[in-house]
Amino acid sequence: MAAQSLLAESVLGWSIFTFILLVILAFCWIYIRKFQSRQESEVISTITAICALAIALITSALLPVDIFLVSFMKYPNGTYKEWAANNETRGQIEDTVLYGYYTLYSIILFCVFLWIPFVYFYYEERDDDNMNKCSQVKNALKYTVGFVIVYGLPALSFSISSLTLIGMLAVITYTAYGMSVLPLNLIKGTRSVAYERLENTEDIDDVEHQIENLKSKCKDGRPLSSRDRNNLQELEGKLQVLRRRGRHLEIAERNCCTKVGSALRPLKILMGIFFVMVALLFIVALFISNLDKALHSAGISSGFIIFGTNLTNPLNELLLALQPVFPLDYILITVITMYFVLTSMAGIRNMGIWFFWIRLYKIRPKRTRPQALLFLCMILLLIVLHTSYMIYSLAPQYVMYGSQKYLMAPAGPTSGNTTFGTTRICDADAPEDQCTVTRSYLFLHKFWFFSTIYYFGNWAFIGAFLIGLVVSCCRGKKSVIEGEVEADDSDISDDEYMH
Repeated sequence: MAAQSLLAESVLGWSIFTFILLVILAFCWIYIRKFQSRQESEVISTITAICALAIALITSALLPVDIFLVSFMKYPNGTYKEWAANNETRGQIEDTVLYGYYTLYSIILFCVFLWIPFVYFYYEERDDDNMNKCSQVKNALKYTVGFVIVYGLPALSFSISSLTLIGMLAVITYTAYGMSVLPLNLIKGTRSVAYERLENTEDIDDVEHQIENLKSKCKDGRPLSSRDRNNLQELEGKLQVLRRRGRHLEIAERNCCTKVGSALRPLKILMGIFFVMVALLFIVALFISNLDKALHSAGISSGFIIFGTNLTNPLNELLLALQPVFPLDYILITVITMYFVLTSMAGIRNMGIWFFWIRLYKIRPKRTRPQALLFLCMILLLIVLHTSYMIYSLAPQYVMYGSQKYLMAPAGPTSGNTTFGTTRICDADAPEDQCTVTRSYLFLHKFWFFSTIYYFGNWAFIGAFLIGLVVSCCRGKKSVIEGEVEADDSDISDDEYMH
């Protein structure tokens, strides 16, 4: 009977895993196809972007699985379940999770330092029409080897923790901004299509009038001055962009999605308010966690590491309060993890790909170049490496032990053969043999030096979020065709987008 029950649980587990995997792949395919340029798309770059995005989502889901497994070993009364009573069995489960981390992190390293750079250079070499496929592959391999020597080997020599530092910078840059811009965009909504069309028509009339005034200067045969010729050229380019905007606005006004979006406006406002509250909850929890480390740790020499919590952390307390109602705490930690990834994607989408103060690529619907999508996926993979530490900072006790409880023996003598004890939530004071620490926690505190940098990175994250919140509040509503029309777009790509 026990074997049949175990078999049923295994079949159910694999069914859920397969379903989640299919959902992730479907989401990645839809997301990449939504932003991918139809004119410049290529099979190898598309498949690479979809797979890399899927790996980022799957890796981010490993932390909730890790927490669930250590919690699932025990009953609510603090005793181990029959199948987990053996130390060897628990060790096998812990090793499986550890191998899962090693496998997925190794895949991320392979993608970041080998596969994505190779596909990037392979696509760049495609611009040379006189080059055959064999030469294209050889040149891509040559540049990839150079990339590995210059960037990959120095990073790997400091272990995978050094890569999480790059991920930390990406989190501070993109995730913090995404957490502020995503909810505010939902609350503010977009501008009215009818008003935008009217405004655009007025701008077209104004530019046409300026062009006529300039052309009237040369009706008597006199040539225009160089200044007037430059102004005329600029005005003609501006007129071309305005006319393209007019065509896009006309299509948007007839589009069913625009009408559905207007009907769902109240729901978007509610979602935006909810996301703002979640973001503020995260920032408060992160602030309290960092303050706790500043007050109760040994300082820089110990990496600001503390065992347990000394100040009340709202998110940590919420997760612990949800433990009695299965599986609300696991759902919440999964939502938190996915929220970090989705806000990171929103931040990258709104900011674009930057190298210091230089914008390399823009992320636009149906207009994003393959190189930009590859960069987007590479940044997400690096962000995922740092996500576990961010979530640990938000809810340290829960990330360490999940919903585990242990049975504390009474201090005094017991009567007869009956053993009494008090059930307590696992924390840093719990006996080692009664509570199992997650593998993620062991990864996070392997090197105290990096924990120090992460600590200061959390303060930078809070500052970046507040700056992004102020900037997002000061900005007006976005256009309903935001990102669809740019001055450097060609008429060919514009026609392709409309069809």
